[in-house]
Amino acid sequence: MRILYLYQYFVARQGHGMTRTYEFARRLIDRGHDVTVVTLPGYLPAEYQGYRRITRLTIEGVPVILIPVAYSNYMSFSQRMVQFIKFALLASWVSMRQAVDVVYASSGPLTIAIPAIAARAWQRIPMVFEVRDLWPRLPIAIGALKNPVAKQLALLLEWVAYHAATHVVALSPGMKEGVIARGIAVDKITVIPNSCDLDLFDVPESAGAVIRERLGLSEGQPLVVYAGTFGRMNHVGFLVELAHSIRAHLPECRFLLIGSGAEFEQVTAQAAEMGLLDKSVFIWKPVPKSEMPAILAAATIATSMFLPVREMWDNSANKFFDALAAGRPIAINYGGWQADILKETGIGIQLSENDPEAAARTLADFLSSSDRLAHARLRARELAYHRFHRDVMARDLEQVLRKAVGEDLD
Repeated sequence: MRILYLYQYFVARQGHGMTRTYEFARRLIDRGHDVTVVTLPGYLPAEYQGYRRITRLTIEGVPVILIPVAYSNYMSFSQRMVQFIKFALLASWVSMRQAVDVVYASSGPLTIAIPAIAARAWQRIPMVFEVRDLWPRLPIAIGALKNPVAKQLALLLEWVAYHAATHVVALSPGMKEGVIARGIAVDKITVIPNSCDLDLFDVPESAGAVIRERLGLSEGQPLVVYAGTFGRMNHVGFLVELAHSIRAHLPECRFLLIGSGAEFEQVTAQAAEMGLLDKSVFIWKPVPKSEMPAILAAATIATSMFLPVREMWDNSANKFFDALAAGRPIAINYGGWQADILKETGIGIQLSENDPEAAARTLADFLSSSDRLAHARLRARELAYHRFHRDVMARDLEQVLRKAVGEDLD
């Protein structure tokens, strides 16, 4: 198949961010398909930021059409919306001119549907739409999207995107239910969650030694790691409050927060004001995905945080699956399907969503139990291999795309 893969935030292992598109693209290429990714340079390394024209290049083995539209997590919501529309229009012009068999568009943002629909209509090819978040439900829920007209336009685009698609890929069971609620038949939806890159993350414990030494940790000293966006939805400041509260229960516990975003300076200032920065809370700028295995090998537990908003429960947090692949316990502060997995398997703990003292007690109890930690590590790695292995998920995606173009399945 000739596959046009639309995703704004493409990044390979030498960049920082979600590598789902890269990992799927390279596996599809390895299986004999022609794949071209259309993206912008937002999360790519500095060497890709200077392009001024639409450029074809290859990034770590994946053919890419790079559209020079600026993007950053530091932009306001309205600034990002302007860039989303700009990219959608340019990507439409590009996508309509690619000779392909199927277009695979991955949100967010929802505006990625615009070039996908343009390619579908112009070339009369099937379109598969991937739902990474239930936009516009999330920005509406947290008050980022307030304008009544903008809300209705966004809801209309969501409806059109789902109904224009030959098939829809949802990243969680809750997202699948959200798509069904918009009138899409169950047999047109496949759940393919974020996945575990075991070839990258299954490393020995010793791989984390350099990180623990850098932080000045003693043997066995607990380290809590967060690696991801410092955005409004991510509630990273709650971890700083948690670090403050846990001192009364487990004073030797340390926190490493890694990432960037609109609230990076705010979280850093919060840690400094509480007297925690570079003492019990360490905050680093983003690192390449290729460096994350060592960081997670150094961790006692990994975390995934969100605002206490019910709509966030359906997320498919990449950091959750990286922790599984690294064989690390996971702490989250939200409910939903990932919380259900924690309870069913014992791979981690669910913390209070907005009470740092209660969360500190829960976390301290868990970190103080060598038996629970050992069990969680074992179950996490088992889950990664047997339920969320990236190779299995990539084969599922290939089947969806083959079915969309009308190929007979083996």
